[in-house]
Amino acid sequence: MLQVSKLVPQGQGLAPVLLRRAATVTLDWDVRQKSRFDTESSEGRRVGVFLPRGTVVRGGDVLVTQDGSLLRVIAAPQPVLKITACTDHHHGHDHDPAFDLMRAAYHLGNRHVPIELRPDHLKIEPDHVLADMLRAMHLTVAEVREPFEPEGGAYTAAPACHGHSHGHGHHSHDHSHGHHHAHGHDHG
Repeated sequence: MLQVSKLVPQGQGLAPVLLRRAATVTLDWDVRQKSRFDTESSEGRRVGVFLPRGTVVRGGDVLVTQDGSLLRVIAAPQPVLKITACTDHHHGHDHDPAFDLMRAAYHLGNRHVPIELRPDHLKIEPDHVLADMLRAMHLTVAEVREPFEPEGGAYTAAPACHGHSHGHGHHSHDHSHGHHHAHGHDHG
């Protein structure tokens, strides 16, 4: 059995020719959110995956096996509910379909439902209670088979949004005026 303990997000830094030649593993969301699982590559080899806890595998990521071979991850199509705004015009002119989607995402997020956010639709795992709720909110809910890539929660190591955290607070560090060492840290 091939062992995998390394993941290269989206194959960054790997030569495209290597990625094109790589065998693939097709995994649905249930498996991709586990850090330990067994699967089979497109060449029919058994693969045992042992990634750091909390690792989420995305379509396009590359697994590196013990013997140095690469496995490109394909997000498997799976049953999902695709939620789109109802573009009916009977709601009046002030009605904004994008706002309906935003409101739906908010309600789903409150329920801690894994949710894939797209500019023009949302995707969630099949759930008839949620589907009814969304339809009641004038959204269109369709059952489709598509890859599911939900947003990472706050716990995933998403890259920081660079450029926003720098330079705005450049006055903040001189507000303490040097008093911060006057609190007697004599833990004797």
